[in-house]
Amino acid sequence: MPQSVRAVVVDPSHSDKLTLQSVELPPAASGDVTVRVTAVSLNRGEVNRALSQSEAGARPGWDFSGVIEEVAADGSGPPVGTRVVGMLPTGAWAERLRAPSHAVAALPKGVSDAQAATLPVAALTALHALRQGGLLLGRKVLVDGATGGVGHLAIQLAATAGAEVYGHVRRADQKPMIAEWCGDRVIVAPDLRAAASRGPYHLIVDSVGGSALSAALTMLQPSGTCVTFGISEAPTTTFESGAFFRQGGVKLYGLILFHELRTVEPAGEGLAVLAREVARGRLRPHIEIEAPWTDIAAIARRLIAREFAGKAVLHVG
Repeated sequence: MPQSVRAVVVDPSHSDKLTLQSVELPPAASGDVTVRVTAVSLNRGEVNRALSQSEAGARPGWDFSGVIEEVAADGSGPPVGTRVVGMLPTGAWAERLRAPSHAVAALPKGVSDAQAATLPVAALTALHALRQGGLLLGRKVLVDGATGGVGHLAIQLAATAGAEVYGHVRRADQKPMIAEWCGDRVIVAPDLRAAASRGPYHLIVDSVGGSALSAALTMLQPSGTCVTFGISEAPTTTFESGAFFRQGGVKLYGLILFHELRTVEPAGEGLAVLAREVARGRLRPHIEIEAPWTDIAAIARRLIAREFAGKAVLHVG
């Protein structure tokens, strides 16, 4: 018999657009686990798409944490009762869900549901971006948008890897959020070009685009890499091509997380690494907002308006 669950559904006719509705829980594939969701987190990309591009009936949501209710029919994945973190390409904002067993990871003791829910898209993006730099021990790494959902996690992971981490923020009040990991290497300026005097850099992680990406491409050391995955400032840029290629061997890498998860490693493997870092106290997601998931429309509006840094977590049920 079909099972009914509550989930967040896009309804353009409603003033909030994001509504809680009763939907049918899809049948499980042989490799799917069933998860009772306890918390979800919001990412700007999915929220923007849900509010401005999705059709009626769409089911948004990438990040979730919860408890295994049913094991996969093929025997893969954690046993019943295991607390897990996981992600889906869509539909994670629900009371219960089906997820491929390779897309979830068991949570160590000491990692809260809220902490876990912040990890899938933001922390996995940071992890895969930093991996483009290879061995980071003693290397200069620059992160722009450093107080954002991805940026503040990239700062911490780079520091744990032994990098000399520089973080760029645009306002002085944002500095304390990353000063613990950057020390006196926090660069406060309206433009990323202010970071040039501290370079060149082995790896630059860019989530801003526009003028920030333009500046980043001129601040790499020979064989350095710039990883870009966001366009919060602008979707286009121009840059000094000569200053870029004359460094020799430099690279610009465009990162889309779901491509990385298909071609590099499944989400569950990276999530297991990240959850262990949280348990060890070496990765501390900055959770700015915790609220019941019934508040999703209001929190989504605040996220799009950039009214807070860090992550927003919604508790389900």
